[in-house]
Order: sequence, then C-alpha cells, then structure tokens
Amino acid sequence: MEVSPPRGKSNNLMSQRLKDAHRVCSLRVLLIVMSLIVLPSFTILARSGNSSRPVEVLAPVGAQLVSAQPDPSLPARATTREIVGFSRADWNDTTLGTIDPKVFELALGVARCAVKSGAVKDPSTLTVIDYSKPSTTDRLFVYNLRSHELMYHELVAHGMGSGDNYATMFSNEPETHRSSIGLFVTEDTYVGKNGYSLRLNGLDTGFNDRARERAIVMHGAPYVNTTFAKAQGRIGRSWGCPALREAVARQVIDTLKGGNLVFSYYPDERWLSSSKYLGDCDAAN
Repeated sequence: MEVSPPRGKSNNLMSQRLKDAHRVCSLRVLLIVMSLIVLPSFTILARSGNSSRPVEVLAPVGAQLVSAQPDPSLPARATTREIVGFSRADWNDTTLGTIDPKVFELALGVARCAVKSGAVKDPSTLTVIDYSKPSTTDRLFVYNLRSHELMYHELVAHGMGSGDNYATMFSNEPETHRSSIGLFVTEDTYVGKNGYSLRLNGLDTGFNDRARERAIVMHGAPYVNTTFAKAQGRIGRSWGCPALREAVARQVIDTLKGGNLVFSYYPDERWLSSSKYLGDCDAAN
C-alpha cells in the first residue's frame, strides 16, 4: 500500500522545485544577454557600382576576421572604372587623324584587354603603328587616353628585313632585321649607339616577346624624313626598330616612356587569330 508523504513535506518539495526552475531560467536569460553584449560584430562594406552600404556580420567569439587582400603574386585586374576610356564612343572621329578607323578600334580593344588582364596598370597613351601603310606616309599615331586626342602623327621606319617601302615580313627572331608586330609596353630610356632610346617589352608571345633580347627600341634616325623619302621613294630602314624623325624623337619618347602601350599592326592572319589580346579577351584571361 502506497503511503502519502506528510502534507508539510510535500509543500516544501514543491517550493524547492519552483526555486530551482526559476534559477535555471534566470541563468539562461543572463547568458543570452551577455552573449549579445560581448559578441563582437564587424562591418563589411558591400559595394555595388559606385555606392556602398554597411552590412553587419556577426563573428564567433575568438574568431579572426581575414581581410580579402589581393594576392601580390598575381597580376592586378582592372576595375570597370579604369577601362572606361577604351570605348570607341569616347572618341570623336575628327581627332583620330588619318588612321584607318578599323585599325584604331582594334588597337582600343587590344589596349582594353591588356589593362583588364593586368598586363599593364594604367596607361596614359596608346601608340598605334600601322605597318600596312607605306613608309612615306605618317603611320605612327600617339593618342592621349585621358583627353581622347591625337598627340602625334609621324613617319616611322621598319626593319630592312621586313621590306622596301612596304613592310610585309615580320619576325620575333634575332638577326633577322625585321620588325615585330603585336602589343608592347614601354619601359625606361637610355642613351646608346642610336642616341636617346626607349626600351620596349613585347607582350605577344611568339610574335614580339623577344624584343628586349633583340634590342628593339624606339629611337631617332637621320634617315627618317620626307627629304630622304622623296629621293629614295621610301624612308630609311632600321634593324627592326621603330625609328622616328630626329627632330621629334626625344619629345615622343618622353611622352611614351614608363608603362604605356605601343600597338604594331599588320593584317597577319596567324597573329590576328592567336594573340591573347585579340578576340575574346574574357575567355583568354
């Protein structure tokens, strides 16, 4: 037979259980409040276009926030803002000079791709050499990528191994005395056997990437002028360098030096179909 506890003891037991439950609830509430006070929060700027808004992200206690910094071993890729100036719509036809508009548009696309891929950072000028033109006409054009204006249009020599008045043969090999086609980035200047000169670094693998090895540089030359052209039916030829008139060489070189772009064009099908700066830039990079 079950024996019921005395009434006094039953009341005491019930009261103790209520007190214990109250203490547990109070402790849980206290822990929740403390976690809200102590738990650190970090504000991350979520950027959209040119606007930004703060987003609160909670991190566990003791966790470290890792900053999303770019890997310095990888080339920096350009933002949309940095490549806006390479749109054809930014240029007025009256400022292009006598360049073939199709060649200019091709050069703009190549320059845009080079910036987007990180091959160059922020060029201020784009120089286009159209080797499909005869040497007796202006075929070097220097454009200001900031103001969208033509700065120079000049005669420019090609290599004696590339042809007579017209250049038709190009090479990346030493001792050929031929010009190279493709995209170059300008480097530093020096004074050598051809006077004040500008080093060029070729960016098109297999077409001009041996330019430094071949000492392909921009320099002035006495055989680049209209007087020579009238007497010979062409201007003089170099050993592969894009040589300029002596009267303007230093001024042009100082404008181009230090990380700007030089695009040497010729309608060579193999180059046009294989250069990573032509065609689908997004797929190539």
